[in-house]
Amino acid sequence: MSVYTTEIASDKIPSDNVIHQRLLSAYYQAKPYIKGDLLELGCGEGRGVEILAPLAHSYIGIDKIKSVIENLEKKFSKYKFLSGVFPPLPFEDNSFDTIITFQVIEHVKDDENFIKEIHRVLMPGGTALITTPNIKMTLSRNPWHEREYTGDELKALCKKYFEKVEMKGIAGNEKVLEYHERNRASVQRIMRYDFFDLQHRLPAGLLRIPYDILNRMNRNKLNETGDELVKSITVEDFDLKPQDEQNLDLFCLLTK
Repeated sequence: MSVYTTEIASDKIPSDNVIHQRLLSAYYQAKPYIKGDLLELGCGEGRGVEILAPLAHSYIGIDKIKSVIENLEKKFSKYKFLSGVFPPLPFEDNSFDTIITFQVIEHVKDDENFIKEIHRVLMPGGTALITTPNIKMTLSRNPWHEREYTGDELKALCKKYFEKVEMKGIAGNEKVLEYHERNRASVQRIMRYDFFDLQHRLPAGLLRIPYDILNRMNRNKLNETGDELVKSITVEDFDLKPQDEQNLDLFCLLTK
């Protein structure tokens, strides 16, 4: 995946602000669970390193984009970063007290092996945190995703390897939901031209470029409404809630 797709929301692009704040909120919600040696699977451009790494005894971030890892090594020299594709994970059994993996599992082909590997490298008594989009709130097919989950589907997958699985969710307040509904209406206007339901019929590889173009155009349009809704949304507008179909993202807590 290119660093420059709309899959990686940037804090430097104004129209990405709502997505950026939504993704950032997961790191703040994760703070009470961080302890000991921390592993982040799919660290991306390091959105949450400064938030969580200081709370841990040690931090390792791993991502498949080598250039991103090289930049992180320069920016955060006291932490360790690796470039690689997973699963499997290049670590010994029982290596980490805490594992976080935010907005990653939907990109992993072998999701069951991914959960199995998280269980293997997690210390007994350790905690793993997973976030992923809630398919119940998805507005269109995302060709960058292998699949998306309901809360019950992700819980059932994790239950194969973890006895203790708690499902929560990242929810937005009224401002966030207003943005979501504007987004929904805008996406529906675009999708009305998909007469043959090509978004579900065509291979993902053929859809990624048009998806990114339309997604960027849509975000820019929502940002140009003039009422500054997009600009005004911060991490404070998101919260961790009990499992609900209206949550924007699933937030799954696993204990070994």
